[in-house]
Amino acid sequence: MRARAVDILFEAEAKEVPATQVVADRRAWFAEHDAVGEMTGYTVTLVEGVAADASQIDAVISSHLDNWKLHRLPAVDRAILRLAVWELLYSNEVDIHVVLDEAVTLAKELSTDESPAFVNGVLGRIAELAPQVRAAAAAE
Repeated sequence: MRARAVDILFEAEAKEVPATQVVADRRAWFAEHDAVGEMTGYTVTLVEGVAADASQIDAVISSHLDNWKLHRLPAVDRAILRLAVWELLYSNEVDIHVVLDEAVTLAKELSTDESPAFVNGVLGRIAELAPQVRAAAAAE
């Protein structure tokens, strides 16, 4: 489900269209071709969450990059980081350590040799904020 969400986020950025449009297009294609889709409800939740909070997510990521600019990262790393940051800060459904592990695994499978360590480092710093952000959101 996370790999599918990363794929959708990557495709949306490459096509310069909203990620929610990619979700709608895929659903339409699956329906038109009577195909069974691999898009679970949680995949859609992830994509819609990232899309809804994209500006804040990018700001958080950017503020935790050392000597890097977000737009200079590999596109797949941006998608992985955006997805993981949304889960870390906006979702209470998954344990923080699971989010980190899943993001590093995706980086190992989908990106460069250096990406897993880079993703882990950035998310490790952001994860320190997660409990406070989650608690504040729950209090609202």
